[in-house]
Amino acid sequence: MAGPEGDRLLHVDMTTQTTSFEDFPTEWKLLGGRGLSAKILTRDCDPTCDALGPDNVLVMAPGVLSGSSAPTSGRISIGGKSPLTGGIKEANAGGNPGQHLMKLGIRAVVVKGQPADRNKRYGLRVNGETVEVVAADDYKGMWNYALCAKLLENEAKTASVISIGPAGEHMLSGASVACTDQDKERRPARHAARGGLGAVMGSKGLKWVLVDPGKSPLRKAAEAKAYTALNKGKSKEYIDGPQMFKHGTSSVVPVANMLNTFVYKNRTEGQSPDVANLDGARIVESFETHGGGMHNCLTGCIVSCSNIVHDKEGNYKTSALEFETLTVLGASCAMESWEDVADLDRLCDELGLDTIETGAAIAVLMDAGEMQWGDAEAAKKLFDEISEGTDLGKAIGNGAVATGKRTGHKRVPHGRGQAIPAWDPRPLKATGVSYCTSSMGADHTAGLIVNPGMPLEDMAQAAQEVQLVNAVCDSSGFCQFLGPDLDMIREYYSLMYGEEISRDQIGDQGWQILQDEWDFNTKAGWKDEDNKLSDCLVEEGIGPDHSLKFDIGADIIAKAKVRFGNRDELFTTKAAG
Repeated sequence: MAGPEGDRLLHVDMTTQTTSFEDFPTEWKLLGGRGLSAKILTRDCDPTCDALGPDNVLVMAPGVLSGSSAPTSGRISIGGKSPLTGGIKEANAGGNPGQHLMKLGIRAVVVKGQPADRNKRYGLRVNGETVEVVAADDYKGMWNYALCAKLLENEAKTASVISIGPAGEHMLSGASVACTDQDKERRPARHAARGGLGAVMGSKGLKWVLVDPGKSPLRKAAEAKAYTALNKGKSKEYIDGPQMFKHGTSSVVPVANMLNTFVYKNRTEGQSPDVANLDGARIVESFETHGGGMHNCLTGCIVSCSNIVHDKEGNYKTSALEFETLTVLGASCAMESWEDVADLDRLCDELGLDTIETGAAIAVLMDAGEMQWGDAEAAKKLFDEISEGTDLGKAIGNGAVATGKRTGHKRVPHGRGQAIPAWDPRPLKATGVSYCTSSMGADHTAGLIVNPGMPLEDMAQAAQEVQLVNAVCDSSGFCQFLGPDLDMIREYYSLMYGEEISRDQIGDQGWQILQDEWDFNTKAGWKDEDNKLSDCLVEEGIGPDHSLKFDIGADIIAKAKVRFGNRDELFTTKAAG
């Protein structure tokens, strides 16, 4: 099965600050993004290594279809061993770096080693055929927006950036990796946020990666005419459809509140009294008076779920202000207005922090009585502490569990050391099963199931199915919001490579990704008895009478990790949003 010639893996040795290329293995041709990251990590990374030591491997892998004309297909996966969960981790982001790397035939950037001088900072420049590690001490400590503005000032308009802020440099476990979006301002507003992979990048002394594809063309499919026809058909189907995310994920707030998963005051309640002020509809209303609007974060996106948020004076503030952030950094901290959450979101993007992990940490601090509920100004001041690396700042930047240890507070909602996303496992029990069984720890992007009435006996299979489909989707480069199922993805792969990809092949690929990840985690020391959520989610209820608890037995959780018996049932399953 032949594929595009000249594809390569770019290896970067941060111990010697040198680079080299490896021909892309033919047998990995159908792997990109999360699946490719898992394969590289199982080959090149010792699962028992120190996540912040020289032996961890950082992978930046675009999806299989990135750099092509497929709609909304340019996402990039960042992978490595997580300092937060101690297992394998993948977090993906929009923006243009994934598109640009694939146009250059670079299937992944594989970063190894560590500089002898830990105070030094480096950048990686990828300009067509020229690749080099360069000194970047001038960028040390810079926040992401200022960094990208300075770095791109004299660069071609075709360039994009992957970067970390001070949180990554401090190697804090809540640190994210930023990617610049496709707008002319090229703002670092798209983040591979979960799992602390920004800390791994920081541990390598790597402050930024600049990618300039120049005039490199789009990747061509083997069956180009049919590929173009498929693009047109799928784009029309989506645009003529319901477009669930026409106004972004913030529009989900009222439904989440109704379902008792718009959590309040560190998840002691499932509904916020400030839901009207935090509703995404208020953001949409602000477009009329403040400016801003909806846009697409990467070239070729037809979903356009990202909102550009302005302040009352019409100045740009942040993009995108999403449901997860409004919930965990907003309602769970008892914030009263979306404007304050927008300020906090921008600060997270500036410092390079996961808004979920950071919001959960601040909620724990408030719940412990060390800060007043809803005190937005005090919360904003915490980011100076994080940037400066104070003891309190490090605790918050290291996440919810670290903040719980610092305060001695016991109510710390997490799975495998990673803060629970907005979607609460007590009203959404099947999602809780995914949190328990995912190789990613508690991560909604690995297996979200919004079905509060699902029968108990269906939860294990549902959790398996959604995890498998999402693993394949996160390998393809497609955004989950496009709703690609396995048949759609295999149809695209077939036309890209000019050979039919069967249902068995795509099903096997999804299962193999999950197996690679779980094999890594088993070798890293994960035990099945830890496939659970923190006690507060099991013992404390939410809902009108506080009766909703995560009361799923160990038998259901164990069953959710059993291999599929009949894959034919998988192909109608849609990727979760």
